[in-house]
Amino acid sequence: MKKVIIGLPKGSLQDSTYDLFSKAGFNIKGGSRSYFPSIDDDEIELRLLRAQEMSRYVEHGMLDAGISGLDWIEANGSNVQDICDMVYSKQTKRPVRWVLAVPENSPIQSVKDLEGKRIATEGVGLVERWLAKNGVTAEVEFSWGATEVKVPEFVDAIVDITETGSSLRAHNLRIVDTLMESYTKFFASKSAWADDWKREKLEKIGLLLRAALDAADKVLLKMNVNEKNLPQVKALLPALQAPTISTLSADGWYAVETVVEESVVREIIPSLKTAGAEGIIEIGLNKVVA
Repeated sequence: MKKVIIGLPKGSLQDSTYDLFSKAGFNIKGGSRSYFPSIDDDEIELRLLRAQEMSRYVEHGMLDAGISGLDWIEANGSNVQDICDMVYSKQTKRPVRWVLAVPENSPIQSVKDLEGKRIATEGVGLVERWLAKNGVTAEVEFSWGATEVKVPEFVDAIVDITETGSSLRAHNLRIVDTLMESYTKFFASKSAWADDWKREKLEKIGLLLRAALDAADKVLLKMNVNEKNLPQVKALLPALQAPTISTLSADGWYAVETVVEESVVREIIPSLKTAGAEGIIEIGLNKVVA
């Protein structure tokens, strides 16, 4: 049987990635200590690897595809085939940022002030290229973790990943500059992409993963509306395209349904009720295919 081998990120993205696959229709089993989780699709094999090294294994054909951040693809200089963007992280759906941070009382105000300084980071390649681009020479050392605590005793500055900046603020650090924004990507090896069967399989998986992501913050609203109230109800409804309206067996009544952002539901449901909508139902979604 033909198979595609896909690498999933171990660590902070692991749980959210498993959850995304579940919403896309794939059930993954295997504890956090297992590097070979199982999936209920006989055409897929999974490997659990650190996101930092994923793109290297994909580029060299040891994996057909993988999920990792754009930052690590660029840090490794990997030549891989993009399948789709998947903007999600361990806390939010916003891109993460690689930022230069220093203690609050540091004199460092820009990248130029790093000349001759020492910087700790997990993304050594990213930082070295950024410094070179800005014409700055500094010592960049690899950080094995707990990067925030290394300034100012061991290094002058750090470059670290942040989603909200809360951890940096908690350590009395301020952000000086942003090196790049990064988001999660689903990507393939060039050799797998050249294989017609693997390419089609990976494209289908990518479609389902994107559909699950697009549905994450949306709900389906269904309601019944009398003909006389239909115009004002329609005016209240945002939709991906337009609300679906169908007649009911009772004369002068319509069933209306539409997909809306979950964040606006609490605002529009009372307004819909006031406008004459009845039997309003909110339904969670697993996938939205535009």
